[in-house]
Amino acid sequence: MTQVAEFVTFTLAEGTTTEEFIKLSQATEAFVRAAPGFVHRNLSKGDDGGWTDCVVWQNMNAAQDAAAKFPQQEFASALMAAIKPGSEKMRHENVLWNMTV
Repeated sequence: MTQVAEFVTFTLAEGTTTEEFIKLSQATEAFVRAAPGFVHRNLSKGDDGGWTDCVVWQNMNAAQDAAAKFPQQEFASALMAAIKPGSEKMRHENVLWNMTV
């Protein structure tokens, strides 16, 4: 099966600092690491203030299963409150080539 890259782009809610959001994101680590099919994750911020959370999964089923369970986690409401409503967009892409260090 083909690995799947999940991209979630968003902007932060007014008043949320970079440091606060990173801490909120780090609170999701145990859940994401334990999710079946997890491969890799990174969080980035552009000069324009836009953010991207990228997670690579072993396959689409793993990505969809984690996405379905994510909102039910204890950390989810605080994390979502830190994101500007309506700014979030999620998409999945098949990984066609991968290069590592």
